[in-house]
Amino acid sequence: MSNVLRAAMRPILNLVLSLTVITVVWVALLEIFDVSGIIGKGPLDVYEYLFAEEGSAANRDVVFGDFRVTMADTFIGFTAGLVVAATTAMMFQLFKGFEAAVMPLAMICRSVPLVAMAPIIVLIFGRDWVSVAAMGTIVVIFPALVTIVEGLRSSSGAMTEVVQVYGGSNATILRKVAIPASLPSFFTATRVSIPGALTGALLAEWLATGDGVGYGVFQAIAHTDYDRLWASVVVVTLASLLIYSFVGVVERLVARRTGIGLNAA
Repeated sequence: MSNVLRAAMRPILNLVLSLTVITVVWVALLEIFDVSGIIGKGPLDVYEYLFAEEGSAANRDVVFGDFRVTMADTFIGFTAGLVVAATTAMMFQLFKGFEAAVMPLAMICRSVPLVAMAPIIVLIFGRDWVSVAAMGTIVVIFPALVTIVEGLRSSSGAMTEVVQVYGGSNATILRKVAIPASLPSFFTATRVSIPGALTGALLAEWLATGDGVGYGVFQAIAHTDYDRLWASVVVVTLASLLIYSFVGVVERLVARRTGIGLNAA
């Protein structure tokens, strides 16, 4: 348990610092720009909406009901994007010509705004979880792919030569040398992918599925329900920070156990 606590210390401190900075900036901007209390809601307003008002239970049902849907959609897009990115990166290592064939396609997906691609994705895959997975993959794959590829290529040349001397194949080099060396980069890709997958899920809900926080925010704006709007944004932001911190804890535990990337952790 002590190892877990030591590994969690820095991510928890970073989380507390991030929440403090966000809260201070949030309140300061509302004051600096003199935002009307009808539109701009502060931390206390959000707390009262979710926990202190007479209808707080109903408010929580709405906000957290949307939130559960969004987290499920985020998980779908995050998993699909990270799996595709990791698999593609390993294929780059095994088959050198594969990178030249696939990377231009990845660049196209990266350069075209997802909002422009969304109608085509909906027409092809429909308005269900497949579209969510497709949009999440598009958002996640490029930054994750680049990061994981760099990690795989950071493996020791001396270790690679040792495996080759003993007759190891490219697959053996990948499994025994490149993948262990890429663990820090994999965790970096995971952290980078979290906000991207969340963005993809919100966009998919707004444009495709008509559910979750993405569509709930649209409904809140249409009905001038700014309490729900701010509460939804706060809950999603807090969840993103918590997941990011959790990945940091896991990374530090793995680093302490394997010794790989220990200095960074």
